[in-house]
Amino acid sequence: MSATPAPAAAPPGPRHRARSPIIPPGIKPAALTAALAALLAAGASVGQLAALPAVVVLQAVTAAGWFRLNGMWPARQGIALAFAGGLAADAAVVLADPDRAPEAVLGVLGVWFVLVLVLQLRHRGSADERLDSLTATAAATLLTVAATGHLAAVDVSGAAVAVTACAVGVAALGRGVPGPGVVSLALALLLAAGVGLVAGDRVHGMGSEGLALALAGGVCALIGLRVASYDFPSRFVHFTAGVALPLTAAAPAVYPLARTLF
Repeated sequence: MSATPAPAAAPPGPRHRARSPIIPPGIKPAALTAALAALLAAGASVGQLAALPAVVVLQAVTAAGWFRLNGMWPARQGIALAFAGGLAADAAVVLADPDRAPEAVLGVLGVWFVLVLVLQLRHRGSADERLDSLTATAAATLLTVAATGHLAAVDVSGAAVAVTACAVGVAALGRGVPGPGVVSLALALLLAAGVGLVAGDRVHGMGSEGLALALAGGVCALIGLRVASYDFPSRFVHFTAGVALPLTAAAPAVYPLARTLF
């Protein structure tokens, strides 16, 4: 009886995405995050309409960065759809009663998920490609619409948004400092706590509320940076997702915290 032949080796192909190196964005994207956070903080201290330009920029960079982070480029229709969802959520929050902001955002999100499904009906790729496209577009839409949380929170407390945004900015800078990862993580949280004590207490007259907001912002910034460090990071990823995700990740946290603390 002849021996069973060994199975043929799999043909060489692209490296699996799960083996992507983890490369933090670094100090230059962190500086852009800090600049955008400062713009948001300045606008939030004035009012919703003043904060709107910073939120729109954040949403545009989030939509583009998420697609590139997932290796999908070009994806103009998906990026445009996600960004349009963010703009629709902004309009809904500005026009809605302050107490109805969550319902307004959820209503926009529901409509946009239907549009995401309709967009996928035009996809002519394989089943795997369609699934990847659907997942990336839905996630980009969710994140872009979630960034509206900053705008909704301004109606509750502009000072809370300002403190949180400043904490995100300094935490990103601390994480971008070259050195051991544990050291930069600790530095980021310490800087965020410092913002809570200085900006929250001395500038806006907050006590423990400012520290809680700042620490939440710092933790969210670290989460956003960690996500932006994964899946074939590149210069474009670092200067889009690496800039936006720290602030975007903080948006779902700042609104409920502002409602709870103020």
